[in-house]
Amino acid sequence: MTASAQLRSGKGSRDENFPVASRLIKRRHRPAILAFYEFVRVADDIADHPRLDSAEKLARLDRLEASLLGAGDEPEGLALHAILGDRGLSAVHARNLLNAFRQDVTKLRYHNWDELIDYCTRSAMPVGRFVLDVHGETRDTWPASDALCAALQIINHLQDCAADYRNLDRVYVPLDALAACGIEVEELGQSHASPALKDCLRGLAGRTATLLQQSQGLEASVNDTRLALEISVIQSLAKRLIEILQYRDPLSERVHFTKAEALAIAAAAGTRGLLRRLMRASTQSRRLQTP
Repeated sequence: MTASAQLRSGKGSRDENFPVASRLIKRRHRPAILAFYEFVRVADDIADHPRLDSAEKLARLDRLEASLLGAGDEPEGLALHAILGDRGLSAVHARNLLNAFRQDVTKLRYHNWDELIDYCTRSAMPVGRFVLDVHGETRDTWPASDALCAALQIINHLQDCAADYRNLDRVYVPLDALAACGIEVEELGQSHASPALKDCLRGLAGRTATLLQQSQGLEASVNDTRLALEISVIQSLAKRLIEILQYRDPLSERVHFTKAEALAIAAAAGTRGLLRRLMRASTQSRRLQTP
């Protein structure tokens, strides 16, 4: 069996919707986050590979997990195993993500929002928890991070709803939401969304906006300033993408940022985040000085 990395899609950390270990993150934390990303990217590409059958996908995911635990031969798994050991970090978040990718292989439809959120507990929330663990943040930050990561995941699902259906016969749009609008799954394969499908997707974008709102305290609750700035950037990018999804058709229109658009939003968000951080620090300092 060839190494799974040879089957990668070619997508890398710079191609993601949201920053991965950007320069905002302290240098000492980037290797762990990037090793985690490379491991997850390989696993994701295996689960989505168009020419592998289900049995081989599952076998490769098992092989990646064995390497993650130090017993296999997949380079990305062994690299992450080593860095987890050096940093005293658990493999639980990476293993949860592997379970999400196994689910991608075997489950092609989601009946309702609760099923989709349950999937996000394995496919998205472990990413934020890992980054927080790398930074030594407390578990009190997890609920807001979970909401943010679930929102990011569902944004991706809405952006890619047509491609997921056409290429993988995979539908993350909840079936009950489609049915409530009188829509059949096959409409996701059309060249343009019908008015009913647009209404359905707008409604899901609205629910995703509520998830994003639930993450608003995360930036203030983390101790690491540079991580807080990265969170501010990610939240701003997510908010703008949700706005785009509420008026553009993901079947026929661009619903992803250009690099210039993403950079402009990130720069503005980073500046606002830094000002908020400085203002909070100044306020706290004055309170401590008040007799």
